[in-house]
Amino acid sequence: MFIDISFTFFISFAVLFFMRKVARTIGLVDKPSGRKMHQGNIPLVGGVAICITIVNYIYTHPGMINYANLYMLCICSLTAIGALDDRYDLSVKVRMLVQVLISVAMIYFANSEMHSLGNLLGFGVIELGMLGGLITVLAVIGCINAFNMVDGIDGLLGGLSIVTFGSVGILLLLAGEQSLSYLCLLLVVCMIPYILMNLGLVGHKRKVFMGDAGSMMIGFTVIWLLIGASQTPGNAMIRPVTALWLIALPLMDMVAIMIRRIQQGKSPFKPDRDHLHHICQRLGCSSRQTLALICLIAAAFAGVGMLGEILQIPEYLMFYAFLLLFVMYLIGLTKHKEITNFIRLKLNLSKLDSESYKS
Repeated sequence: MFIDISFTFFISFAVLFFMRKVARTIGLVDKPSGRKMHQGNIPLVGGVAICITIVNYIYTHPGMINYANLYMLCICSLTAIGALDDRYDLSVKVRMLVQVLISVAMIYFANSEMHSLGNLLGFGVIELGMLGGLITVLAVIGCINAFNMVDGIDGLLGGLSIVTFGSVGILLLLAGEQSLSYLCLLLVVCMIPYILMNLGLVGHKRKVFMGDAGSMMIGFTVIWLLIGASQTPGNAMIRPVTALWLIALPLMDMVAIMIRRIQQGKSPFKPDRDHLHHICQRLGCSSRQTLALICLIAAAFAGVGMLGEILQIPEYLMFYAFLLLFVMYLIGLTKHKEITNFIRLKLNLSKLDSESYKS
């Protein structure tokens, strides 16, 4: 297994180096702009390289996962449309249409659908019935866009992905699902070369970004694993409420930001600078400190979910705790200017220029 993992690691590294040159040739690069303050044109190939590495592994190891051909087709389609979006800035409608089609394909061909929410409210198991398909589509779109929207500073998407895939993999292993658990491990291994290059640890000239191609592929893989693990009739490996905790931070950040944008009369998909990582930086944290802090918070949330699953804490208690956490997060985001100024005042830091708060 060590040789297998090492080989996958070096393939991922090699593909990243190769795709950097391809990206510069075809213009698949991220250029500095008003919201993007990096230096130089950075290749958007992290997701493409990870997709190529994972597809190559699954293709050369038949039977590793159920519906392998469908999964590979889905992530390749999402990676392709994400790369086109990175290159040509596609409209939200086009991306949403592709995500809906991918969701329907997953439901129809893999019979991977949400049937139950478990005993979420404490009054018995909530069966979705005919609403299962619609809720599955919304879950897929939500998870894809949660990981897409959280990608705001170097290393963050990679770090949060490692937290999620790591926690899912551990729970699957404890449930006896070694094959899917190993896939999670491979995804973590593929993520490490990207993080090293994304953080500039192998030289700034070799820096790469994940791009929408990667965030969409990662988000879909997460929801594919979570639905498969929580919705197998009579053989669920984790409870639905546990899935919420494993992706708590990206999910809460996305929902809270979208609610705030709607309250301000903006499009929920309009980019701004009010994500958690922006707030941390306004508090004076460096990019690396922000990365470490957010990943630690995400790991703590995932740890709560894992502990609740292992100890079989009642689902409704886990869900109400999650709701309480989300409400606190939403209030904190809504009042982030006041909170930021209060903390900076207590730390004897100068008050921020109001311009830094503009979206």
